[in-house]
Amino acid sequence: MKKIITFGTFDVFHVGHVKILQRAAALGDHLTVGISSDALNKSKKGRFPIYSQQSRMEIIAAMGCVDHVFVEESLELKGQYIKQFESDALVMGDDWKGKFDHFESQCEVIYMPRTPSVSTTEIIEVVRTTPDLDPG
Repeated sequence: MKKIITFGTFDVFHVGHVKILQRAAALGDHLTVGISSDALNKSKKGRFPIYSQQSRMEIIAAMGCVDHVFVEESLELKGQYIKQFESDALVMGDDWKGKFDHFESQCEVIYMPRTPSVSTTEIIEVVRTTPDLDPG
């Protein structure tokens, strides 16, 4: 059985998230997804996610292609997570290209192209700056 692992915040869930999870799952028999904790997201991006850690985990767990979801507490623990979940391949978006090559001694590292024209950051910015979408 080939085990795949991937990581992400998966905030403001969109079609790009669906596609990368489906493509990652298609590479193996079991897909494990590490969801960035709220604190990790704050340290990475300077803001907390729109959706809570628990909500993001429930959304990802509901995907039929995802077999296991856990909280990623630290970027420095990726190697331990790969080992813990006995992963054969690490899949990340190509915006991270080269950043995880040092894990090639543990597993295959695959960078997948992102879905064009879809970005959580851009979606949040559109909502913030479009008066008709302002819920307040």
